[in-house]
Amino acid sequence: MTAPTAVLREMRWWDIAPVLELEHELFPEDAWSAGMFWSELAHARGPHASRRYVVAELPPDSGSAAGSSGRLVGYAGLAASGDLGDVQTIAAAKDQWGTGLGARLLTELLRAATDFECAEVLLEVRVDNTRAQRLYERFGFEPIGFRRGYYQPGNVDALVMRLTDPARTAEPAEPAASATSTPENPETPETPEHPESSETHG
Repeated sequence: MTAPTAVLREMRWWDIAPVLELEHELFPEDAWSAGMFWSELAHARGPHASRRYVVAELPPDSGSAAGSSGRLVGYAGLAASGDLGDVQTIAAAKDQWGTGLGARLLTELLRAATDFECAEVLLEVRVDNTRAQRLYERFGFEPIGFRRGYYQPGNVDALVMRLTDPARTAEPAEPAASATSTPENPETPETPEHPESSETHG
């Protein structure tokens, strides 16, 4: 039986509680607070919106009550300022690793960057999260510098990556045909983050 595919939709205020549960599971050391998500969502609506936040939700089980919602398994957010976009967060539940959900979430953020007329998009990723870096490289992101001690309290450096002209990035390039280096593979225990869970707390 084929596993159900998560549906992407706009994040709303009632999603904050399940998002926080996933946030604390995936980023226990530097998880965002509820207030931070409320603040971001406050800038995501209206004619002067400068944020785009989406969630990924599995359809309800066949035995679920009518009208019930499915399980939230991912979320992502982008901030726009002028012609610059900044990926704030991308996260997928651990049981969704290897399904391509991270790439779908990033694709949605790049569509938002295009809607905001961003000329370039920046993101930060842990320097030890090489598989995440490969995923971003598939989309055309290139490393441009470092932020020392960016991830606290672990004092881990961040690699800053940039994508120019996100409107031209409709689909990511195909990954190398190596089963051991493909970014969609599940993370090994020695690596602290998965490519589909990469967060910016700046």
